[in-house]
Amino acid sequence: MSEINIADDTRWMRRALRLAAKGFTPPNPMVGCVIVREGRVVGEGFHPYAGAPHAEVFALQSAGENARDATAYVSLEPCAHFGRTPPCSRALITAGVKRVVAATLDSNPRVAGRGVAELKDAGISVSVGVLEQQARRLNEAFFYFQRTATPFVTLKSAMTMDGKIATHTGSSKWITGEAARRHVHKLRAQHGAILVGVGTVVADDPMLDARIKGVMHQPLRIVLDPRLRTPLTSRLASSAHDIPTMLVAAPEADWDREKVLAGLGIEVLRVTTDASGHLAIRDLLTILGKRDIISMFVEGGGETHSEFLASRCANRLLWFIAPKLVGGRDAPTAVEGEGVAAMSQAIPVSDLRVRRFGSDLLLDGVPEWSGT
Repeated sequence: MSEINIADDTRWMRRALRLAAKGFTPPNPMVGCVIVREGRVVGEGFHPYAGAPHAEVFALQSAGENARDATAYVSLEPCAHFGRTPPCSRALITAGVKRVVAATLDSNPRVAGRGVAELKDAGISVSVGVLEQQARRLNEAFFYFQRTATPFVTLKSAMTMDGKIATHTGSSKWITGEAARRHVHKLRAQHGAILVGVGTVVADDPMLDARIKGVMHQPLRIVLDPRLRTPLTSRLASSAHDIPTMLVAAPEADWDREKVLAGLGIEVLRVTTDASGHLAIRDLLTILGKRDIISMFVEGGGETHSEFLASRCANRLLWFIAPKLVGGRDAPTAVEGEGVAAMSQAIPVSDLRVRRFGSDLLLDGVPEWSGT
């Protein structure tokens, strides 16, 4: 492949990845497709939500007859199996495309190279690996789930420059600006579940929905609530018939209370606890994985974050930092709990990236677990 072709492939694949990021697709991966003929885009599309046609279908519909002898750039290997929709590999073959460029192979066992093989068998030229790292980062939750059968967990927090997530009186609205909050709603919509601790529910009465245009599903709302303290008058309880809601409780939590909650449309899931009375996070993740929850967005507070970190069940950290100072020795912080005893025991954070949303910064990193 010549240098100019490599440059062109990179250019169009970058466009396919931008399209893919528009989707709200759990438990499916985000996929974008761009169809190029004679150096010109003739069709493009992305997978908007689970159950909808895939990116290739939208792109081929957009291209029409111009798809014949064109090159299709796809951010993930085209599927070769019947699921909720027909296989995309066959759609590309039928459309008469000449070449397919895929950023990365699909690790789903039902695909895993079959899409590429089917295209090649039909005489279509196939290239794999253009912007592969970026493509795998975009769908890191999907690839992690395929490997572990448990959700990819992201811890998110919004704090002031001095690390406070609320004032000493509990006031927390609003720490960050509108641009950061809009981005959080997009992130919620791209996850299979949102989780908070019951302390956050009692203090803030959050709705935990994704308020963004184009969302066809709401993530499962989960509350770590060992003793079933979630108020029956909370916004979560009053909207549970419309948005799936789960309380994770200890085995000994009140059974009569569970019946009342069930009448409101709330599911109660009981999991084991450790010697300190903390819910078994790993057991919860295993159960959620069996329900095809591939990603979970944990929005704290500090005690909940500390439980996930202590269990080594966090895969990514998203720390929004607002240019404000509030002080207060009793003001809550993003991570509480016992904490480490020595600085040498601190959890390193790698792959650190910084983005700006208005006047706020987002620190995005990966916790490094010793020995993993």
